[in-house]
Amino acid sequence: MLIAVAAVALLTGGLYGIRAIRSDSRTASSVAAATPASASSAAGGASAVTPQVAADRAPQLGQPLDVAKVVSVISPSVVKVAVDVDGPQGKGEGVGTGIIISSTGDIVTNAHVVVDATKVRVLLNGQTEPQVATVLGTDPGNDLALIHIDATSLPVAKFAADDSVRIGDDVVAIGYALDLPGDASVTVGIVSALQRTMLTENGALNGLLQTDAAISSGNSGGPLVNAAGQVVGINTAVARSSATSSANNIGFSISSKEILKVVAQLSSAGQGAVRAEGYLGVGVQDRHDGGRGGIVTEVQPNSPAAAAGLQVDDVVRAVNGVEIDGEAGLIAAIRDNSPGDKITIDFTRSGEKMTATATLTDRPAN
Repeated sequence: MLIAVAAVALLTGGLYGIRAIRSDSRTASSVAAATPASASSAAGGASAVTPQVAADRAPQLGQPLDVAKVVSVISPSVVKVAVDVDGPQGKGEGVGTGIIISSTGDIVTNAHVVVDATKVRVLLNGQTEPQVATVLGTDPGNDLALIHIDATSLPVAKFAADDSVRIGDDVVAIGYALDLPGDASVTVGIVSALQRTMLTENGALNGLLQTDAAISSGNSGGPLVNAAGQVVGINTAVARSSATSSANNIGFSISSKEILKVVAQLSSAGQGAVRAEGYLGVGVQDRHDGGRGGIVTEVQPNSPAAAAGLQVDDVVRAVNGVEIDGEAGLIAAIRDNSPGDKITIDFTRSGEKMTATATLTDRPAN
């Protein structure tokens, strides 16, 4: 999958090396949304998990980065996630990272770490024997999953306020890179960009943080933290060199804002739920002139897009008032809504600004 001029790979480690999330066969002619998944605790019927969030921005502007202190704050809440896999690539093993978000054993990680897993094990910081984990719920479109181990009094990570991250902020990444023996690996960098959008094998991710902190296979699901040891993102992907270009120190993390929203959804319904997908029914491509928005290339008959009056060559600018960036932006914007939701689409037709409403449906079987 090429994004701009470099390939983007989702991260996990073990036998598969870098193992991508399951493809859902999205094509240019089918832009889909997905209903947020949800799950209760392993005991069933428990109240929703509420991760701890910092009350205000920390540290103060100009405060030097103390990496050792940051690591001492966050590392007790970072776990290794090991999986036995039986999927399209065959049987094998994989390793990722997770973050403890409740003292009673709830852990957030990437969905692509646990996809196709027949068994999930969690190794707590400082321990030598892993525990079997239950997958409570997955949100493949947002590449997040909630898993659970039976435990008490676990150290809980604190999340940064969602509006606190700035370009240039110091950050530290921690995770089980390359499944190296021993403790998690630690790398340092800055926030290189905000609000990145990219295509993946499972659709698109948006609102991403870009960082130059080195992240590798096995870092998936691990935290990107600020100078106070607060989680600002979950590491999920890196840009790799392609045949026509090179990529250096370009990694992507799911923002704390997205994580908090999805965790609330994943912890509010039945165990093992995977979110349903909605459907708009258009093909779209990026604009060749470098402008924002996406050009409609196809409208499926009897689809929500057709009912809303969208036509080929319309340029979609925004969904529910939020500007989009090309194909990936539209996929991600629709994905953040549920089947049955009514959305507002701002677009231009022959230079004229127009607005339409569409009610999303379930994705057709084909």
